[in-house]
Amino acid sequence: MNLQLDFSFYNWDLISNFVLKGLYFSLMLTLVATIGGVIFGTLLALMRLSGKKWLDVPATIYVNGMRSIPLVMVILWFFLLMPAIIGRPIGAEVSAVVTFVAFEAAYFSEIMRAGIQSIPRGQVFAGQALGMTYGQNMRLVVLPQALRNMLPVLLTQTIILFQDTSLVYAIGAYDMLKGFEVAGKNFGRPIEAYLAAAVAYFVMCYALSWAVKRLHQKIAIIR
Repeated sequence: MNLQLDFSFYNWDLISNFVLKGLYFSLMLTLVATIGGVIFGTLLALMRLSGKKWLDVPATIYVNGMRSIPLVMVILWFFLLMPAIIGRPIGAEVSAVVTFVAFEAAYFSEIMRAGIQSIPRGQVFAGQALGMTYGQNMRLVVLPQALRNMLPVLLTQTIILFQDTSLVYAIGAYDMLKGFEVAGKNFGRPIEAYLAAAVAYFVMCYALSWAVKRLHQKIAIIR
Protein backbone atom coordinates (compact mmCIF):
# COMPACT_ATOMS: atom_id res chain seq x y z
CA MET A 1 0.00 0.00 0.00
CA ASN A 2 1.45 3.34 -1.09
CA LEU A 3 0.38 5.94 1.48
CA GLN A 4 1.05 9.50 0.39
CA LEU A 5 0.17 12.24 2.83
CA ASP A 6 -0.51 15.79 1.74
CA PHE A 7 -1.26 18.52 4.27
CA SER A 8 -0.90 21.38 1.80
CA PHE A 9 -4.66 21.93 1.65
CA TYR A 10 -4.66 23.18 5.26
CA ASN A 11 -4.76 26.96 5.52
CA TRP A 12 -6.27 29.57 7.81
CA ASP A 13 -9.50 29.85 5.80
CA LEU A 14 -10.09 26.13 6.07
CA ILE A 15 -9.32 26.10 9.79
CA SER A 16 -11.55 29.11 10.49
CA ASN A 17 -14.43 27.68 8.44
CA PHE A 18 -14.39 24.13 9.75
CA VAL A 19 -12.13 23.54 12.76
CA LEU A 20 -12.63 26.65 14.91
CA LYS A 21 -16.38 26.09 15.12
CA GLY A 22 -15.77 22.61 16.52
CA LEU A 23 -12.99 23.83 18.81
CA TYR A 24 -15.32 26.47 20.24
CA PHE A 25 -17.93 23.83 21.10
CA SER A 26 -15.31 21.48 22.59
CA LEU A 27 -13.98 24.26 24.83
CA MET A 28 -17.48 25.40 25.76
CA LEU A 29 -18.50 21.84 26.62
CA THR A 30 -15.34 21.42 28.71
CA LEU A 31 -15.94 24.66 30.61
CA VAL A 32 -19.65 24.03 31.28
CA ALA A 33 -19.09 20.40 32.24
CA THR A 34 -16.25 21.39 34.59
CA ILE A 35 -18.24 24.11 36.36
CA GLY A 36 -21.41 22.04 36.51
CA GLY A 37 -19.49 18.91 37.48
CA VAL A 38 -17.68 20.68 40.33
CA ILE A 39 -20.90 22.21 41.67
CA PHE A 40 -22.96 19.02 41.55
CA GLY A 41 -19.95 16.91 42.49
CA THR A 42 -19.43 18.99 45.62
CA LEU A 43 -23.07 18.49 46.56
CA LEU A 44 -22.70 14.74 46.04
CA ALA A 45 -19.52 14.72 48.13
CA LEU A 46 -21.26 16.56 50.97
CA MET A 47 -24.18 14.12 50.77
CA ARG A 48 -21.79 11.19 51.08
CA LEU A 49 -19.99 12.79 54.03
CA SER A 50 -23.17 13.90 55.81
CA GLY A 51 -23.47 10.71 57.85
CA LYS A 52 -27.17 10.51 56.99
CA LYS A 53 -28.21 7.39 55.10
CA TRP A 54 -31.03 9.08 53.22
CA LEU A 55 -28.42 11.37 51.68
CA ASP A 56 -25.43 9.03 51.58
CA VAL A 57 -27.10 6.03 49.90
CA PRO A 58 -28.58 7.81 46.83
CA ALA A 59 -25.34 9.76 46.29
CA THR A 60 -23.24 6.60 46.57
CA ILE A 61 -25.46 4.73 44.10
CA TYR A 62 -25.30 7.62 41.64
CA VAL A 63 -21.52 8.06 41.85
CA ASN A 64 -20.67 4.36 41.67
CA GLY A 65 -23.22 3.81 38.92
CA MET A 66 -21.90 6.60 36.72
CA ARG A 67 -18.28 5.62 37.30
CA SER A 68 -19.06 2.03 36.25
CA ILE A 69 -20.53 2.91 32.83
CA PRO A 70 -18.49 4.03 29.80
CA LEU A 71 -19.14 7.68 28.95
CA VAL A 72 -19.97 6.92 25.32
CA MET A 73 -22.80 4.62 26.46
CA VAL A 74 -24.23 7.35 28.70
CA ILE A 75 -24.06 9.80 25.79
CA LEU A 76 -25.89 7.39 23.47
CA TRP A 77 -28.50 6.41 26.07
CA PHE A 78 -29.40 9.99 26.87
CA PHE A 79 -29.45 11.07 23.24
CA LEU A 80 -31.61 8.13 22.11
CA LEU A 81 -33.88 7.64 25.13
CA MET A 82 -34.67 11.20 26.24
CA PRO A 83 -36.62 12.11 23.06
CA ALA A 84 -38.82 9.04 23.64
CA ILE A 85 -39.38 10.01 27.28
CA ILE A 86 -40.14 13.70 26.79
CA GLY A 87 -41.88 13.24 23.46
CA ARG A 88 -39.72 15.58 21.38
CA PRO A 89 -36.20 15.51 19.93
CA ILE A 90 -33.26 17.23 21.59
CA GLY A 91 -30.20 18.55 19.84
CA ALA A 92 -26.91 16.70 19.92
CA GLU A 93 -25.16 19.68 21.52
CA VAL A 94 -27.74 20.03 24.30
CA SER A 95 -27.64 16.29 24.92
CA ALA A 96 -23.84 16.40 25.13
CA VAL A 97 -23.83 19.24 27.67
CA VAL A 98 -26.38 17.58 29.97
CA THR A 99 -24.68 14.19 29.73
CA PHE A 100 -21.20 15.54 30.45
CA VAL A 101 -22.32 17.55 33.48
CA ALA A 102 -24.15 14.53 34.92
CA PHE A 103 -21.28 12.15 34.20
CA GLU A 104 -18.40 14.35 35.31
CA ALA A 105 -20.19 15.20 38.56
CA ALA A 106 -19.52 11.63 39.71
CA TYR A 107 -15.77 11.98 39.12
CA PHE A 108 -15.48 15.47 40.56
CA SER A 109 -17.45 14.21 43.56
CA GLU A 110 -14.73 11.72 44.44
CA ILE A 111 -12.04 14.38 44.00
CA MET A 112 -13.90 16.80 46.25
CA ARG A 113 -14.63 14.12 48.83
CA ALA A 114 -10.92 13.28 49.03
CA GLY A 115 -10.11 16.98 49.31
CA ILE A 116 -12.58 17.53 52.13
CA GLN A 117 -11.33 14.48 54.01
CA SER A 118 -7.75 15.76 53.65
CA ILE A 119 -8.54 18.80 55.82
CA PRO A 120 -7.47 18.17 59.45
CA ARG A 121 -10.40 17.68 61.81
CA GLY A 122 -8.95 20.40 64.00
CA GLN A 123 -9.99 22.94 61.35
CA VAL A 124 -13.58 21.74 61.60
CA PHE A 125 -13.54 21.76 65.40
CA ALA A 126 -12.12 25.28 65.38
CA GLY A 127 -14.99 26.45 63.22
CA GLN A 128 -17.49 24.78 65.50
CA ALA A 129 -15.85 26.42 68.50
CA LEU A 130 -16.42 29.80 66.85
CA GLY A 131 -20.12 29.02 66.65
CA MET A 132 -20.26 28.28 62.93
CA THR A 133 -23.03 26.11 61.57
CA TYR A 134 -22.23 23.04 59.43
CA GLY A 135 -22.91 25.01 56.27
CA GLN A 136 -20.78 27.98 57.33
CA ASN A 137 -17.96 25.68 58.37
CA MET A 138 -17.95 23.96 54.99
CA ARG A 139 -18.31 27.18 52.99
CA LEU A 140 -15.79 29.32 54.87
CA VAL A 141 -13.26 26.87 56.32
CA VAL A 142 -13.24 23.44 54.69
CA LEU A 143 -14.16 23.92 51.01
CA PRO A 144 -11.70 26.77 50.27
CA GLN A 145 -8.82 24.66 51.62
CA ALA A 146 -10.08 21.51 49.89
CA LEU A 147 -10.32 23.31 46.53
CA ARG A 148 -6.79 24.60 46.89
CA ASN A 149 -5.47 21.13 47.76
CA MET A 150 -7.34 19.49 44.90
CA LEU A 151 -6.71 22.15 42.25
CA PRO A 152 -4.04 20.19 40.31
CA VAL A 153 -6.23 17.07 40.34
CA LEU A 154 -9.29 19.07 39.27
CA LEU A 155 -7.36 20.59 36.38
CA THR A 156 -6.01 17.19 35.35
CA GLN A 157 -9.55 15.83 35.29
CA THR A 158 -10.56 18.83 33.18
CA ILE A 159 -7.88 17.93 30.62
CA ILE A 160 -9.21 14.37 30.50
CA LEU A 161 -12.68 15.85 30.09
CA PHE A 162 -11.50 17.89 27.09
CA GLN A 163 -10.14 14.72 25.49
CA ASP A 164 -13.44 12.96 26.16
CA THR A 165 -15.40 15.67 24.33
CA SER A 166 -14.40 13.89 21.12
CA LEU A 167 -16.89 11.15 22.09
CA VAL A 168 -19.81 13.43 21.15
CA TYR A 169 -18.78 12.53 17.61
CA ALA A 170 -20.93 9.42 18.19
CA ILE A 171 -24.14 11.49 18.22
CA GLY A 172 -23.15 13.90 15.46
CA ALA A 173 -22.32 16.94 17.60
CA TYR A 174 -19.98 19.38 15.88
CA ASP A 175 -16.89 19.24 18.08
CA MET A 176 -13.24 19.77 17.10
CA LEU A 177 -12.86 16.21 15.81
CA LYS A 178 -15.97 16.65 13.67
CA GLY A 179 -14.53 19.88 12.30
CA PHE A 180 -11.38 18.11 11.15
CA GLU A 181 -13.44 15.28 9.68
CA VAL A 182 -15.65 17.66 7.67
CA ALA A 183 -12.56 19.50 6.41
CA GLY A 184 -10.98 16.23 5.33
CA LYS A 185 -14.09 15.08 3.50
CA ASN A 186 -14.48 18.38 1.68
CA PHE A 187 -10.93 18.14 0.33
CA GLY A 188 -10.77 14.38 -0.09
CA ARG A 189 -8.06 13.99 2.57
CA PRO A 190 -9.64 12.09 5.50
CA ILE A 191 -6.40 10.45 6.67
CA GLU A 192 -4.56 13.75 6.88
CA ALA A 193 -7.55 15.29 8.67
CA TYR A 194 -7.56 12.65 11.40
CA LEU A 195 -3.78 12.90 11.79
CA ALA A 196 -4.04 16.68 12.10
CA ALA A 197 -6.77 16.25 14.72
CA ALA A 198 -4.53 13.90 16.71
CA VAL A 199 -1.68 16.41 16.59
CA ALA A 200 -4.01 19.24 17.68
CA TYR A 201 -5.31 17.24 20.66
CA PHE A 202 -1.78 16.21 21.63
CA VAL A 203 -0.36 19.74 21.49
CA MET A 204 -3.23 21.27 23.47
CA CYS A 205 -3.39 18.56 26.12
CA TYR A 206 0.39 18.33 26.52
CA ALA A 207 0.64 22.09 26.99
CA LEU A 208 -2.15 22.05 29.56
CA SER A 209 -0.60 19.09 31.39
CA TRP A 210 2.73 20.94 31.56
CA ALA A 211 0.97 24.01 32.98
CA VAL A 212 -0.78 21.89 35.61
CA LYS A 213 2.54 20.29 36.57
CA ARG A 214 4.10 23.72 37.03
CA LEU A 215 1.13 24.84 39.13
CA HIS A 216 1.43 21.74 41.30
CA GLN A 217 5.11 22.51 41.90
CA LYS A 218 4.32 26.09 42.91
CA ILE A 219 1.59 24.96 45.31
CA ALA A 220 4.02 22.44 46.85
CA ILE A 221 6.61 25.19 47.35
CA ILE A 222 4.07 27.49 49.02
CA ARG A 223 3.15 24.75 51.44
